[in-house]
Amino acid sequence: MYDETQLKIIDATMNLIINKGYSGTTTKNIARQAGVNECTIFRKFQGKKEIVLAAMELPKWNPGLSEEDFSCSENLREDLISFSKIYQDKVTPQMVKISIGLRSAELEGVTISGIMKVPMIFKKILTKYFSEMIQKGKMRDCDVESISIQFIAMNFGFAFLKASFGNNLVRVSEKEYIISSVDTFISGIKI
Repeated sequence: MYDETQLKIIDATMNLIINKGYSGTTTKNIARQAGVNECTIFRKFQGKKEIVLAAMELPKWNPGLSEEDFSCSENLREDLISFSKIYQDKVTPQMVKISIGLRSAELEGVTISGIMKVPMIFKKILTKYFSEMIQKGKMRDCDVESISIQFIAMNFGFAFLKASFGNNLVRVSEKEYIISSVDTFISGIKI
């Protein structure tokens, strides 16, 4: 799909965006970090925006969360722990930093659909799952959209804090956090 030089340019661009944001990343910086001439960037891509769009197609720079990643045992606790684990495995600190770095006025409307894929898929999975669990009498009747957003926020909040502050703020392990937060979450929805 992309040649070796294009991949170097993509990697350099995304690493710079993680550290400097989109606006702070220049083609001169990209060329230096990729080890290419600045002219090469424009031979391979129309510009910085096209490099970002290319990166969003690659697994290295896209969490790639899909409905197929999730399976259900109909045990509320086991399933939600599994869902959280899958989310944390896919939404790495690198992915969070990229998402933040791509929120730029210069990219308004261009990257939002790519950034929104993961939470939209997660929301779809959760709303379907919670609806089924209510129908099967495994949890109390409640607004599935609201609790889906709460579950997403609980998971994204941990990923965001870990990406932003690391061990300076997040001193609990991912496993401990998932179990504790899922247990607290379930206490509000179980029958």
